[in-house]
Amino acid sequence: MNLQRRGSRPIAKRPTIADLASAAGVSVATVDRVLNGRLPVREATARLVHEAADSIGFRATGVIEQQLARMRPARTYGFLLQKRADPFYQQLAVDLTTATRAAHSVRGRAVVEYVDDLDPARLADRVRALGERCDGLAVVAVDHPHVGDAVEAVTAKGVPVFTLLSDLSTPARAGYFGLDGRKSGRTAAWTITRLARQAGPIGIHIGSHRYLGQELAEISFRSYLREHAPGFRPLEPFVNHDDPAQAQGATAVLLKSQRSLAGIYVSGGGQSGVIRALRAAALPPERAPIVVCNELTADTRAALIDGIIHLVIATPTERLASATVG
Repeated sequence: MNLQRRGSRPIAKRPTIADLASAAGVSVATVDRVLNGRLPVREATARLVHEAADSIGFRATGVIEQQLARMRPARTYGFLLQKRADPFYQQLAVDLTTATRAAHSVRGRAVVEYVDDLDPARLADRVRALGERCDGLAVVAVDHPHVGDAVEAVTAKGVPVFTLLSDLSTPARAGYFGLDGRKSGRTAAWTITRLARQAGPIGIHIGSHRYLGQELAEISFRSYLREHAPGFRPLEPFVNHDDPAQAQGATAVLLKSQRSLAGIYVSGGGQSGVIRALRAAALPPERAPIVVCNELTADTRAALIDGIIHLVIATPTERLASATVG
């Protein structure tokens, strides 16, 4: 840093454009173009100048940041999620929006929409409609030919479609972001068989058989029991359509009909309903099943603290959003 002396005390001199050019390893003319936008400059060069400006304390760092922002292409990313009222999806929406705004490679705008039922035809219509307005699309969807056709139609128009939380079978989808269903199911089975006081039947909740991620988790759950804990008997799954009310009613019936119930595995949604049923039953510890469910929310966190449930297999929504947008 250049210094000038006033009296007996040296005073720091503000870095000049020449100092910035030297620090960045470019010409003064290039720095001038970056600062004033006179002629096109490669983004990599502008970023190099910005980093040098930041390192030497150049006064116009904010101006360079503005120029960098103008260089980034504007992009609109669409996100089609489930269950608007679900706290998990609310948090995922916040994280996806934040990640889009923070993206370094684009000037991103997030459009978040919700589908509150699992009707494949309606979902397919929403995929097509949102795809018309976006440069890229990420969806939470059940696997169905209608949905696959919609993804293929959107992709054919040059808009990539990614799947979130649960994959689709269509090869047209650009990629999948979410947990490994096989690991989730086997982890749940390991937990229940290790913590249960004795072997017995296990209740299973899924949102829909058409969620490939949930289907894989259930298959892997059963596979682990066959291989490592044949004394435990998985019951036929209850399809709750991610509806807490349906999950609560089914769990209440399960607790009354299976007095030796060893565990409950919730591989889909409806967790809050399962928790309400368990709280209402107020079973003594010797009869309480070992419960594993998905997603860390206010309800599941409180249930963990109170010992109502025993393990939550949670999706790291912030990391998921960053990976999806990035």
